[in-house]
Amino acid sequence: MKEKTIEKVREELAGWAYLEELPGSWHGFTLRKIGEPAGDCYDIFTYESEALHKSATAYFHEETHEYKLRIKIGLIELCRIEFITADFVVFEALLKAQLESLLAELETFDPASVSSIVREKEILTWKAGSELPETLEGFSLFIRPAYPVKINNGSYIIIDYVDFSLESSVTVYFNIYRDEFFSEARIWNIPDVNYDFDSNTLPELEERLQTCLVPRLQEVRARAEKEAALRQAKQEHSQTAKEAEEQK
Repeated sequence: MKEKTIEKVREELAGWAYLEELPGSWHGFTLRKIGEPAGDCYDIFTYESEALHKSATAYFHEETHEYKLRIKIGLIELCRIEFITADFVVFEALLKAQLESLLAELETFDPASVSSIVREKEILTWKAGSELPETLEGFSLFIRPAYPVKINNGSYIIIDYVDFSLESSVTVYFNIYRDEFFSEARIWNIPDVNYDFDSNTLPELEERLQTCLVPRLQEVRARAEKEAALRQAKQEHSQTAKEAEEQK
């Protein structure tokens, strides 16, 4: 991040009364003031919950020169478009008007927030969805069809199997505009797409889950563990080289 951008943001944030007045704990989330650059972003503050594996972070994005708010749900991170603005005063107004309700939304599932299209698809009452195993191939069921999570572009997360220790997951989405189910994996938090779960009806998705879910989870785990081993070996090699250099 450019130094002049950091200076600009810090000037606008200097003595920010709103930040000082934020509660330390809010709807199960704990406030952490940051005030540091991270890549091309300047993170201002975050509300986070380790128990829920969720957070909401206010930041300035150098690429677009806008203030934004991103949320993280499990391993999935996205920008909430209703908070995007280049005007710091407007950003404060948006936070005052909507941040508390956003945290409440992240804390507790509200059936009223679900699109009628998702209801009509009968995802919330899907029998096969209610019978999904709590754990599978070392992954835990983090999001289930009875409690879908709305993200951007008309998509809902309806199934999310996660291994937080490996930062890896297999996620199934439903898009209300395309009337389509699809999937994405994350391997050490890097997206990895295949089309094995693409379908348009719940019976079709159920069939694909029965055929493909376990093999996909096994594949993701194997690749994640291989990457973990490579990282460990690289770290050990670097440490050995460092110690050898110090002994010269």
